[in-house]
Amino acid sequence: MLRRARGLGALLVLGVVSAACQPTPTPTPSAGESLAPFVATSHPADAPADCAYGGEIAQIKAVDRLTVEFSLCYPDAAFLAKLAMANNAIQDRSWLARYGAMGRLRANANGTGPYLVSDAAPTTGDEITLGRFDGYWGPPAKAATVVVKWSPEPSTRLRALQLDRVDGIDSPASETLQTIQDDPALQLQRGEALSTFYLGMTNTFEPFDSLRIRRALAVGIDRQQIVDAAFPPGTSLADYFTPCAIEFGCAGDPWYDHDLAAARAVLAKPGFPGQLTTHIYYRDEAACGLPDPALIAQELQTQLKDDLGIAADLQPQASAIFLDNLSAGLLDGLYLLEWCPELPDVTSFLGHHFNNPANDQFGSIDPTISNALAAAARAADPEARRSAYAKANDAIRDLVPMIPLAHGGTATAWKADVLGAVSSPVDGEQFATIDPGGRAQLVWMQSGLPASFYCADANDADSRRVCQNVFEGLYGFKAGSADVMPGLAESCEANRELTVWTCHLRGGVTFHDGSSLDANDVLASFAAQWDYGQPMHAGRVGAYASWVDQFGPFLNAPAAP
Repeated sequence: MLRRARGLGALLVLGVVSAACQPTPTPTPSAGESLAPFVATSHPADAPADCAYGGEIAQIKAVDRLTVEFSLCYPDAAFLAKLAMANNAIQDRSWLARYGAMGRLRANANGTGPYLVSDAAPTTGDEITLGRFDGYWGPPAKAATVVVKWSPEPSTRLRALQLDRVDGIDSPASETLQTIQDDPALQLQRGEALSTFYLGMTNTFEPFDSLRIRRALAVGIDRQQIVDAAFPPGTSLADYFTPCAIEFGCAGDPWYDHDLAAARAVLAKPGFPGQLTTHIYYRDEAACGLPDPALIAQELQTQLKDDLGIAADLQPQASAIFLDNLSAGLLDGLYLLEWCPELPDVTSFLGHHFNNPANDQFGSIDPTISNALAAAARAADPEARRSAYAKANDAIRDLVPMIPLAHGGTATAWKADVLGAVSSPVDGEQFATIDPGGRAQLVWMQSGLPASFYCADANDADSRRVCQNVFEGLYGFKAGSADVMPGLAESCEANRELTVWTCHLRGGVTFHDGSSLDANDVLASFAAQWDYGQPMHAGRVGAYASWVDQFGPFLNAPAAP
């Protein structure tokens, strides 16, 4: 993966079919682009941004053709992990200029990865075909083509695998894991237990605006019973939102012990609004190797009724609709969700959920939580980070914006003859390293169709998986691991204060249309997300939730009404 390829050059045509099923026009790179004089640029062009705008980035400089410098407003120990995330994949600046301003990047892909999109578009059809990119800078992909299919039903995916219609599937149902392990024709792969399943509530809706009721649920729900009844073996009860395998994740006090009598006593006090009724929302597909959310919802529904006298109806929603409603704070009941981490750092858990202006899923976040998380994210000293995360975890425990249920690992199932099969803990299976039993074609079936080829503005795992095989970031993840490794950058190093990061790009890298990678492509890719005033900021829906999660508010964002 780190070896530079030689003799890159021939112009390749990217045949992407748009949502209207018409061929996508392919820009022609400038002749001799790699030999043209390089013009160093910066964003902002004149001087670093005034850090009073609230974000992490102050300025990005394309110092020379293969050098990029990021100046930060405060230290960031997780910077390399953020560079590895799918939203920070590098786009060709000419491609961005052509399609970005029109919001058409979602159906037009031009990356540097080992595969290029050769057929179909996201949100349409029933499969996507990826073809091997013969100009790839690293080792060539083992399979000539990859066909990506999808079905929200775990039973449908498993049946397709058993009938030899596919080579691998994502998220088999928890009750089938032992069956897969016992089948000599199949193999089961498990990822590290880095995911979290939790019960959330939005405190802008009654009765969850009452801290008394939230605390009653925190002690009254028998979390261990739910884990035992609805989760696969190997799942652990969550005492913190972040798994303890993540550094600083378990600083502070653990979650409450189950105390049904105390919960009933609280709910019986004067002021309780009588018979409580609510909804249990969940999305209609599984992820992270965790079981079908419907099983957990049914177990929770029964327990709420039998133990606490709370009547709750079940409200499954399509994944994309659920996630949009969630981030907008529109779910007026309890909801169940898994969190599959995109990067192996506590900021991906706590920062994304509890200190993220783009995420309204919990309603109003108390400053005791967000202030502690802001301090932790900006601390260069490890002990200072640990102390700040302990304060944040204790405040989350005290204020109960959610109830952590379980930690689990991802799961994938494959035909037995597939070599190099893995289950990525960050939903980033790298198809190029997988040999489908010597066959020319690898067929993969996942839970849902990708929402976009532009993962800077897509928050679903099924899009990210495809993106990470077509596009690359400065850093990436090792196959089957959450460990980061150099990608389009040979290296990135920081100053002592962790406020200036300098990245050195690989030479000789080309995009799928033949244009050459240079530092201005990196600058344009980041500026499109960062700067609200950029024409290329249109994106898919313009939310760029992952960017806000990682780096804070946009530059030049309009004032709140």
